[in-house]
Amino acid sequence: MPLPASDTDARISRRAVLAGFATGGLVTTSGCVRRARSIVGRDDPDPLSLTITTVPDDVDRHAVVIADTLKDNLEAVGIDVSIDYRAVEEFYREVLINHGFDLFVGRLPDLSDPDDLYEALHSRFVDESGYQNPYGYANLAVDDLLERQRRTDGEERRAAVADLLEAVVVDQPFVPLAVPVEHRLVRTDRIDGWNGRDLTTRRGFLDLEPADGVDDLRAVVTDPRVTENFNPLSAAYRNQGLYVDLVYDSLALVDGDELRPWLAEGWAWSDDQDGTDADSLEEPTTGRTVTVTLRPDLTFHDGEPLTAADVAFTYRLVADTTLGAGSVRSPASRYRGRVSVIDALEVHDERTLTITTSAGREATARAFTVPILPAHVWEERTGTAQLTGVSVAQGTTEAVVTDNVPPVGSGPFRFVDVSERQSLSLERFDDHFSLRVDDLPAPTVETFSTHVEPRSPAAIEAVEGDSADVTIHPLESYTIDDVTETTDVELHTQPSRVRYLIGFNARRAPFANPNARRTVARLLDKSHLVDSVFGGHAEAVATPLTGEWVPDDLAFDGEDPAVPFFGTEGDLDAEAARDAFERAGYRYDPSGSLLVRR
Repeated sequence: MPLPASDTDARISRRAVLAGFATGGLVTTSGCVRRARSIVGRDDPDPLSLTITTVPDDVDRHAVVIADTLKDNLEAVGIDVSIDYRAVEEFYREVLINHGFDLFVGRLPDLSDPDDLYEALHSRFVDESGYQNPYGYANLAVDDLLERQRRTDGEERRAAVADLLEAVVVDQPFVPLAVPVEHRLVRTDRIDGWNGRDLTTRRGFLDLEPADGVDDLRAVVTDPRVTENFNPLSAAYRNQGLYVDLVYDSLALVDGDELRPWLAEGWAWSDDQDGTDADSLEEPTTGRTVTVTLRPDLTFHDGEPLTAADVAFTYRLVADTTLGAGSVRSPASRYRGRVSVIDALEVHDERTLTITTSAGREATARAFTVPILPAHVWEERTGTAQLTGVSVAQGTTEAVVTDNVPPVGSGPFRFVDVSERQSLSLERFDDHFSLRVDDLPAPTVETFSTHVEPRSPAAIEAVEGDSADVTIHPLESYTIDDVTETTDVELHTQPSRVRYLIGFNARRAPFANPNARRTVARLLDKSHLVDSVFGGHAEAVATPLTGEWVPDDLAFDGEDPAVPFFGTEGDLDAEAARDAFERAGYRYDPSGSLLVRR
């Protein structure tokens, strides 16, 4: 059943479809159906064989166990499955850049705002590489809902998001599984003030409270990619990008649920009555321009001034890293969705520019979180990439492939030195504007040193042994019960912005068919995964978003309300799942293998 195109009908789409499933669409049926001829592919279909792409056990044990469970359950319903383990940067490159997967199990970040779904699912991005629509998913009705949530604000936007989530759970372009609770270990004797902070953002490491005589914040990471590449635009090496946040500034500071002026002194919408409404992002807007005013005397780490021209350059570069000089556009693989709200830019002087947008305030303000790049460094990287012995796709630029070491930003910390896969050294940027503006959070240590440990147990030992103050990356859940908290060492807990999920490649059979995606979604027991894989340190979810955005009828309450598991307590009812595949239009050969025409 196709999703309705109109806003009026969108809210009933999931209920209508699910009602159809409940009366015979995806429930257990007689085995005689397997003798029926498939409506999907009548010309000699072949046994279906799939590959699950994920990362190795030493990178993400949770993802591996989920992939193993999915493999077992797919095989139980007649599908031949193999698992392709990729190093973490190879995993992101294969999924986000090359799109060379059938389905993947892993984590993707930044699904905290509805507009993240615009980037993830809108069909306008279907041929681009990066975080924008890696699934190859296209649904015009979903596009309409994505556009509506982007155009509106306040309660109108919340209603649009509810309609969008109703549509997404019907179509299951990917399967959200669980949101982990993130645990980090921190020392409070040397540095205090960790409580209530989001340690995935710049704000989490400003205004900390070092003890007397403590000038160095010592961090430990379990993912060495930050020592190998410092390109803010690289999807293969960046996920949440804390270190990019420390070295680069953005117009706005993410501070909890708020966006505060940062590089920007303020911004004013064209419909503001007094022209000074810098912080309000809640009220609907009828205007479509916002004028941004930068703080005075901004500089990059190399001493060059940071001006409005650098802001405009950054937005143009993210939209097209050839800056219009290439035969085809080459968008950046990160931040593309955030800057896609911008229709036009006008630089008035060194401190002022105007952004024209067709979006509402909330979606437009997300562009204010993009790291601002120095034009005098990056304008030389807009030409065709030249990699010795490597064939690159048409339109690939140096901006996309450079490792950007050493990085030149304007952030509160600047680059000092790096030893690949071993350590990274940053120091406080003493000319940073936050150090001269009284009401802004600022860096309180002189140096920020980081070393690499391979796994969570070694990272825990570093903090407990007083050679590190904080574990930057979340601890693996199996290690948490072994942590011993003392008066000097504490567990820091916060909800994650990442989602564990199953991602489908809609460019490949059978996953262009939403019926196949929905059926696969029902092969995993999300509640059981939370207990058995995450040890209870996660929340099972039915939608990509959480919290206030989720309508009551889509809240996960022990069972997924849209795609309930075929079975109980983790044990698959394979017969019910096989019947569901047949209801979806597929058939089996005499040996019990599921047949699909490629």
